[in-house]
Amino acid sequence: MAKEIRLPKFGDTMEEGTVVECKVAPGDHVKSGDILFEIETDKATVELESPADGYVKQVLVTVGQNCRIGTPLIVLGERDEKISDEYVKSLKAEDRKDPRHQTPDIRPKESRRQKIEGKRITVSRFQKLTAEKMLRSKQEIPCFYLTVRADITELVAHREKLNETASIKVAYNDFLIKAVAMGLEKFPIMTGQLDGDSIRLADAIGVGLAIETQEGLVAPIIKDANRKTITEIARYKSELIDKAQNNQLNPEDLEGGCITITNLGSLGIDSFIPIVVPGQCSILGVGRIKDACLPDDNNLNIRKTMILTLSVDHKVANGAYAAQFLDFVKKTLENPATLK
Repeated sequence: MAKEIRLPKFGDTMEEGTVVECKVAPGDHVKSGDILFEIETDKATVELESPADGYVKQVLVTVGQNCRIGTPLIVLGERDEKISDEYVKSLKAEDRKDPRHQTPDIRPKESRRQKIEGKRITVSRFQKLTAEKMLRSKQEIPCFYLTVRADITELVAHREKLNETASIKVAYNDFLIKAVAMGLEKFPIMTGQLDGDSIRLADAIGVGLAIETQEGLVAPIIKDANRKTITEIARYKSELIDKAQNNQLNPEDLEGGCITITNLGSLGIDSFIPIVVPGQCSILGVGRIKDACLPDDNNLNIRKTMILTLSVDHKVANGAYAAQFLDFVKKTLENPATLK
């Protein structure tokens, strides 16, 4: 009996998806678990597996087509089973009811990299979605900003000593993730979102880390970061970076974040004001490590410093509470023995 396979909801925020690649053709035999399509969602490109065995009777969508949740994508059936033209037309007509979903937003996978055309640069659907999110953030999230300078001289020495014997090299971002996670645990309102007349706190502490890829900026989530050791965070983060660079992140890798860390220190940036990711309370912008003369017991000493800038949703947290959170993160980084 013919069975249509429809576009499922891959993540909590997904409303639609774009067909990036079709892996099958009419007449192909597929088994349960075989890959039928690659679908680009608002967060990642995911593989759609066949839920059943069967023969491909009809592919209902084309590469580049933008489809809403529940759109029929493909029809499976028995080897010699016939399906009527009326049945196929009725399925194809379902997506045509919403004309927004008939104009492809992206190029096929083989040509998805940015292409310079005169003075115009084409962008992917993922980049468009990112732009829409950032615009929504500016329109809907009333932010205030806090900046502090952390003396990380001891942290620099601690990291060097730790990496002498560590099974996996620990980066400064790993310490930042741990310190922020500890801060969220101590100041739980910073994990929250306004929900009616109350603040809904997160069930678990997840910390996003902004990563640049060929498709644009993504921020996979280090889950339960407050419960992980520095080494565990380093390993988990490295796996996420590899997946991001190879376009293998799944929606679960991008969900559950309470805060995002974005570090531009490697690009020589001293400080900057980042934009809060919708659905999170704050974002931490991290600048480069630089030498500074700081007074100590009537003497001036050269110390390693880092500027931290916190953007905060004022609907969720007030200035005093967020300042205490940032001060805790700063002091934790300045006392690396507490980061284990």
